[in-house]
Amino acid sequence: MLSHMADTRVHAAVSHWAPRFVANGIDYNDFVRVTSAIGGWDTWCEQWCLAGAVHEQLGRAALADGRERSAGAHLSQAAVYYHFAKFMFVDDIDQMRAAHLMAVRCATDALPFLDPPGERVEIPFDGATIAGVLRRPHGPGPHPAVILIPGLDSAKEEFRPTEDLFLSRGIATLSVDGPGQGEAEYDLAIRADWEVPGGAIIDAAAGLTGIDPERIGIWGVSLGGYYAARVASGDGRVRACIALCGPYCLGDVWDQLPELSRAAFTVRSKSGSAEQARQRAAELTMAGRASRITAPLLIVAGKRDRLFPWTDAERLASETGDNAELLLLDDGDHGCANVPYQHRYYSADWMASRLAG
Repeated sequence: MLSHMADTRVHAAVSHWAPRFVANGIDYNDFVRVTSAIGGWDTWCEQWCLAGAVHEQLGRAALADGRERSAGAHLSQAAVYYHFAKFMFVDDIDQMRAAHLMAVRCATDALPFLDPPGERVEIPFDGATIAGVLRRPHGPGPHPAVILIPGLDSAKEEFRPTEDLFLSRGIATLSVDGPGQGEAEYDLAIRADWEVPGGAIIDAAAGLTGIDPERIGIWGVSLGGYYAARVASGDGRVRACIALCGPYCLGDVWDQLPELSRAAFTVRSKSGSAEQARQRAAELTMAGRASRITAPLLIVAGKRDRLFPWTDAERLASETGDNAELLLLDDGDHGCANVPYQHRYYSADWMASRLAG
């Protein structure tokens, strides 16, 4: 018999994340079909991997036929399916990691065939590696660039639609897996002082061929919204920053977070207990930091966000001051993925204007 816990976790994942899955590359028909087949949480990863394999096989077949553009699209989409198979599956690390490796493999194999193409970047940090994907827009550089930062359960493989928004406006993208995220989650724990890894990522970005080191912006979603603001509060090289639905202080909302999110944070912060995870969550705060942000800051939040209250965004804007702009969406959920048209194009335009020559 399925446990009550398994059922509630599946229900929570489906009800919380459906808009995000679809906005970031999961076919809606697949979403309905796959989630309908998942009876308990223990089969979540397996079912999404089976769906991902269909897209991967289409990609491999296209590659064998020399249909490279289609191969890039199929493999990139397969990577998102494998990513969502593992994104919260922290109670079976071996299974999670196997799915993750398939996501990384498909995404990497797709890179040469994307338009514009991408390339893998590896940044040494703290005895480990921060992996990233660099994509440059068409045309001669040097280009402005935006560093894209995931949240608690996202990773660079989820960012293709967001990358394309910036790329079409002449901005290069560097999507990264920072400490506790994606490829770095096994070796590097979640940390509050993101100005440190952020500084290392900016160092690397500034040295990449075709990138203008004087025009680097930061974009982050969910917990990455906190990370982005935190980098901007500690690194003067950030020319502009977008914080999408980040918390002001993770500890303040810890008890209201879904069980899946608390479990993922506990594992990815390398906490030894629930209490230690709670203490670490409290360290992730913009208190005393927001007023240090001098770059233009766009804060996007949704009034229906069930993870991080929109009042956190209001507080961040207030403490940052005149250089902050708050885009508050009445119907927006967490990440505002249910109303992407209300913020994605505007955010890309906003960043393009701030990074203009």
